[in-house]
Amino acid sequence: MPSIEDAIFAQLADAGPGKSIDPMNVAKAVQPEGWQRLLPRVRAEAVMLAKQEKLIILRHNKPADPDDFRGVWRMRLP
Repeated sequence: MPSIEDAIFAQLADAGPGKSIDPMNVAKAVQPEGWQRLLPRVRAEAVMLAKQEKLIILRHNKPADPDDFRGVWRMRLP
């Protein structure tokens, strides 16, 4: 089972330059059964990585503040 961070960066690499990924797919890659319970941890990991400027959190295809976003979101590389 890959770590959440490993799954995020593997999917970002597969997506290609400028493309974004869905946190739901990351959770499913890490834990196919019961992946919904993993979504808060995926979000927490994404926020930490965004604060380190390793990825960008997107809302409506625009960069979002990692400390203040709600609703549907995605991730992409800077």
